[in-house]
Amino acid sequence: MTPPDLDALCAVARDVADAARAPALRHFRTPIQIDSKGDLFDPVTAADRETEAAMRAVLAAQRPEDGILGEEGEAVPSRSGLTWVLDPIDGTRGYISGTPTWGVLVALRDATGPLIGIVDQPFTGERFEGGPQGATWTRGPETRPLRTRATERLEEATLLTTFPEIGTEAQLAAFRRVAGSCRLTRYGMDCYAYALLAAGHVDLVVEAGLHPYDIAAPIALIEAAGGVVTDWRGEPAHDGGTALAAATPALHAAALALLEG
Repeated sequence: MTPPDLDALCAVARDVADAARAPALRHFRTPIQIDSKGDLFDPVTAADRETEAAMRAVLAAQRPEDGILGEEGEAVPSRSGLTWVLDPIDGTRGYISGTPTWGVLVALRDATGPLIGIVDQPFTGERFEGGPQGATWTRGPETRPLRTRATERLEEATLLTTFPEIGTEAQLAAFRRVAGSCRLTRYGMDCYAYALLAAGHVDLVVEAGLHPYDIAAPIALIEAAGGVVTDWRGEPAHDGGTALAAATPALHAAALALLEG
């Protein structure tokens, strides 16, 4: 199989993220009907559905042989060995609350895991992108490279998470072992937490209850910025479940020991 042209595919990923901005912003901070996907409150809105439809339309036109795994629509099987992993509004709870910590997630993966990842925040105009050329932040004409911090000790680390909103009691207890060792913990950040880690503003993100579309783009972004992302056993996290993202290998090892403990 011919290796994929990742530079060209990065351009497609940007087109997908661009297409998501207008429908995502159309409903933000406006009255909107909120439905729930299950017995527990798992919100979904017209913004989620319309945004993913716009993203899928770009891929149907530009990459019809590729698969699609999205939160809102049916999975499309891949005929190319490549699959786009989409979350149109990651952080719908934050979105319906008017907070700007939600985002649009676009990832491209093959059988080994994510190759390209974008975390896009349409309201602030920020785009965090990781791919073969490294990681970058853009807003309008501004562009700068991203690099994770050099923090290696938990007692010097800032930790972000959505806990206690998501996760079992056992997972919450494990999370608290890590949080109790960190200098600062902040809550409810959704995908923006991973963007801040890649940008070098924080040091750890610890999450549970994830789907593949929640984590594929953050993995590609953080790894391109020099960080480490695994599940809580140190295994690949791109199929969802738990995630431990760290700025450095040493910090990752210290947090992983507490999560396993």
